[in-house]
Amino acid sequence: MSNETGILNLDYLAALHAQKVVMQSDDIDNTVTKTIGVLQEHGVYASFLYLLAKEGTKKGDNGMLLVNEMLALLDCLGYNWEENRKPASVEGILQFVNEQVSSASLERLLFAKETLEQMLVYVRYGAKAKEKKTKHNPAGEESVQENSDDALAIDTVHDPEKSS
Repeated sequence: MSNETGILNLDYLAALHAQKVVMQSDDIDNTVTKTIGVLQEHGVYASFLYLLAKEGTKKGDNGMLLVNEMLALLDCLGYNWEENRKPASVEGILQFVNEQVSSASLERLLFAKETLEQMLVYVRYGAKAKEKKTKHNPAGEESVQENSDDALAIDTVHDPEKSS
């Protein structure tokens, strides 16, 4: 949030919460892909319902990890929970989403949906990048790719004077 203008930087918030998820999980790609599909096809409430019903509700589960960051993002967007207490139970989470997000105006509901979708897309890409880095470099060390496909072609501009 900019201190000068009071305007939210939604892309920054989506990326920030996505990075937190990626840093905490090594195998979230499948979960987040399915969640994006549910969110796009059925909406915000359905995405939370899917995560809580199918992806686990224990602290280390991918479903709960995504739910917690999605709730934190919603909090940043102004969807605040009662008495500043984040809902902890499955029933409390679903009630919060239903009463605070789904019952909001259509404009605010679409705002929440689009921002959550952006966060999930960033999680998906971040997870794929993390997976690719781990496969190429299991020790986690920084290295330079020597693959010719990854190299930049410096002299690719056609200069008619050089070819005559």
